Amino acid sequence: MAKDIEVGGGQHGFSGKDYQDPPPAPLIDAEELGQWSFYRAIIAEFIATLLFLYITVLTVIGYKSQSDGDQCGGVGILGIAWAFGGMIFVLVYCTAGISGGHINPAVTFGLFLARKVSLVRAIMYMVAQSLGAICGVGLVKAFQNAHFTKYGGGANGLADGYSQGTGLAAEIIGTFVLVYTVFSATDPKRNARDSHVPVLAPLPIGFAVFIVHLATIPITGTGINPARSLGAAVIYNNDKAWEDQWIFWVGPFVGAAIAAFYHQYILRAGAVKALGSFRSSSNI
Repeated sequence: MAKDIEVGGGQHGFSGKDYQDPPPAPLIDAEELGQWSFYRAIIAEFIATLLFLYITVLTVIGYKSQSDGDQCGGVGILGIAWAFGGMIFVLVYCTAGISGGHINPAVTFGLFLARKVSLVRAIMYMVAQSLGAICGVGLVKAFQNAHFTKYGGGANGLADGYSQGTGLAAEIIGTFVLVYTVFSATDPKRNARDSHVPVLAPLPIGFAVFIVHLATIPITGTGINPARSLGAAVIYNNDKAWEDQWIFWVGPFVGAAIAAFYHQYILRAGAVKALGSFRSSSNI
């Protein structure tokens, strides 16, 4: 089967080179447990998710308190969407070189399915993200105790008039958009061709979060991040938040799995390449 050919570089700006995908991450990588970079990445995910929840949930609480009795008060849904998308842009930019800038268990799950991270790293990232989210919302409650419970604690929940199936579908599609963007923006083949892509990667990821929030805030409040939903539910601790919690785990994980399959096996033709390699080895 023909190899992928990339064009770029060279004396005259055009020199062909065979592109090779980086090797898949091992399922269990015992060596990384003895590396400081592994624990540094976990700390980075914890702090990034803490900051993400602190700023975004504080924005949600602030908007609800300012708009109480004044529909034109506060930043509005547009401002909330900008807070979520803008923070993801900033935090991915800051942590991409340390941990990959996941800040979301659904993103980590998608990358794990694509063999971009090991099982141990994926689990530790998800734990760090969940704990960071809980601590971040805890800070919001400490600073806005008078408004936190009154205005819902920033917890996700299915809006009146929508079925659980509709909410689940919204979370699946929203997470698919996000994780598909993550795969596309960080594609090593694109990075090898266009040197500016790694620098710009946080921008489309942040915009994906922004536009998904605009679309789904009226339906579920927008989860697409199980850690975000869990952190608010734990600190707010309301029956409604816990009743709908499963939607904000199942939906994002399913959406992430679909995005991983679509990018790896449809767009990158992983299944075709694997079949071609099998046929080539069979003919030897």
